[in-house]
Amino acid sequence: MTKEEKLFQIMPFLKNLTRERKEALLEYFSTAPNWLIDAIEVTHLDRDVVFIEENMPADTVYIVGEGTIKATEFRIFGIRYEFMGFWGVSAMGAMEVIMKEDFYRTTLSTVTPCTMIVIPRKKFERWLESDIKALQQEAREMGNYLLEQGRQGRSFLFLKGADRLGMLLMQQYKQYAAANGELSLLMTRQELSEKTGMSVKTVNRAAKKLEEQNLITRKGHKILINRKQYEMLSEMISEILTE
Repeated sequence: MTKEEKLFQIMPFLKNLTRERKEALLEYFSTAPNWLIDAIEVTHLDRDVVFIEENMPADTVYIVGEGTIKATEFRIFGIRYEFMGFWGVSAMGAMEVIMKEDFYRTTLSTVTPCTMIVIPRKKFERWLESDIKALQQEAREMGNYLLEQGRQGRSFLFLKGADRLGMLLMQQYKQYAAANGELSLLMTRQELSEKTGMSVKTVNRAAKKLEEQNLITRKGHKILINRKQYEMLSEMISEILTE
């Protein structure tokens, strides 16, 4: 049995993924030894399940196979702050491994039902220590994530109201749009408030303005964005940030 066949056997959900996502996961494990692959478990979590809590022992590494997760920060002036931004194949808990941290640094929970790849920390740590390519790819993912978070934070300083909400929605589209080029985002006004740092009242005004400009479509509690609207949002935000 080839390594790819073994991965499909252990992770049968692979066959249901988009070609890009499937190839990314297969490439991620391309140098993984058999003892690591044998240690992999797959678990399915419902939405709104906390699977990592800040300050809990960091004894497990999680990789999202399918679904969406969010990170929550509670230490910023006692304010609950939520952010999402996981690109490529991100291993949750790998940062703690590389930094030699014994406890998780943030809280992670599911936004949608998720299929998770679960690896014991000791096995994952042994893999990184014995495989320079695996270590390099993990460091690259971590660097890309931190760079994008820094850029996002700096960009938000220049944006207010509808522009700030527009940038968030643009980023959500880039990450989570369906294969048909459409994003259907089910998110409460409170959640949007926490992600943008704006009040719920300001979020409502901003959403109304974006809808009036035909940059988004609202249907009940859902925000819908098609490819044309995404391109218009991107152009608007780019013009503001380059002024």
